[in-house]
Amino acid sequence: MKARIFFALFIIFGLFCSLSYVEGSEVGITIYNNDIALVRETRTIELQKGLQKFTYAEVAAHIEPTSVLFSSVSAPESIQLLEQNFEYDLVGSERLLEKYINQAIVAVTTEGNTFAGKLLNAQGGDVIIQSGKGPVKVVKASSLETIEFPALPEGLITRPALVWLLDCEKPGRHESEISYLTKGIQWHAEYVALTNPDDTELQLSGWVSINNKSGATYTDADLKLVAGDVHIVKPPRLPGIHYSMETARKKPAPQFEEKAFFEYHLYTLQRPATLKDRQIKQISLFPAAAIKIKKIYTFDGKRKNAKVKVTLEFTNDQKSGLGMPLPAGKIRVYKKDTDGSQVFIGEDKIDHTPRAEEVRVYVGDAFDIVGERTVKEVKELSRRSRRETVEISLRNHKDEDVTITVIERFWGDWEFVGRTPPIKKKDARKVEFEIAVPKDSEKVIEYTVLYKG
Repeated sequence: MKARIFFALFIIFGLFCSLSYVEGSEVGITIYNNDIALVRETRTIELQKGLQKFTYAEVAAHIEPTSVLFSSVSAPESIQLLEQNFEYDLVGSERLLEKYINQAIVAVTTEGNTFAGKLLNAQGGDVIIQSGKGPVKVVKASSLETIEFPALPEGLITRPALVWLLDCEKPGRHESEISYLTKGIQWHAEYVALTNPDDTELQLSGWVSINNKSGATYTDADLKLVAGDVHIVKPPRLPGIHYSMETARKKPAPQFEEKAFFEYHLYTLQRPATLKDRQIKQISLFPAAAIKIKKIYTFDGKRKNAKVKVTLEFTNDQKSGLGMPLPAGKIRVYKKDTDGSQVFIGEDKIDHTPRAEEVRVYVGDAFDIVGERTVKEVKELSRRSRRETVEISLRNHKDEDVTITVIERFWGDWEFVGRTPPIKKKDARKVEFEIAVPKDSEKVIEYTVLYKG
């Protein structure tokens, strides 16, 4: 509904004056990968002696109310939290109209006509009004300019809030701590890689993306990120919306301090950060690192529409130029053209990767390398055994020599018969052959396997 909403200003003033006294707060937030965060706040509040209601405003709209922990730092034994209500019935045109059914309102149209009377219904944006016992008027939503309400209905608030029943033995100001879990906020890592001309090294930089749709803004917060698979009973929803970026200048020091924490890894930002509601913020995870890489070609001929895949591989250690635990995330790879422009060559997702583990990034399929798998012969030897001969053709149309890893998969009890191509790796269900193919040429390999059950 486009109509503007008005109600008495003195009512609004009275509403805000009824809130309990709260001074400026300090806030910290720990964000997990699975759309949940732990918010920690320190506020100075003022209380009276005895039983009283206290409104703790400015909490996240997607708070988990049962997760709230509250305590007084200055006098922990003097305050008891007896009851808690999470108030989230927020002011909005639809809620105002619902609350004012069978009550008096004033509707003004774009033509300047005024209709005053009892609101009978407001479905679909149209307003149905009866003036006294007179005729019933239907004011179309498209023609509404403003709707005036005499007061803010009881129960509607402008911001989500916790309303507590407290028993206080020591009146005055108290330094208090509150923590709670909230949905609607998550983080993930994103990586940008730029390869050198001969694909032997890449410049890798990491970014943290934080998506805040929790319904609250966290100003100058102490920020911690937890990388790992924390068990949550009920999966929350995914957020998304406005975008902003914090960029790094040339060769900055790492902004995050990393350490092992329980069975996860904790990344602590070494400065305060403001996370606005409905905002995606990006912060540099680590400065660009030069990493030694290998380009690997693989052909798995049993796959449907099999092509030769191109993978970039590196070890996550200091010798390779990195050596910090890498949170899961998307990695985008670019390569610089001869004119200096950067060309996107592929992207992949990596899992949480500890130090000293291999990272493999599948960037796409080779254009100039073709693989073809043919089963040349199948011979049944008995009811439970057969012999199969397979031919694999690899054609290299590039102007450089390549080495291709051919992957073959097997079932049951099997063994090779006769000569085989050079074996790179072998286990109970898979063999990898390493085949060198000269430039602008074809290499054909063949093997025979005996299945015995």
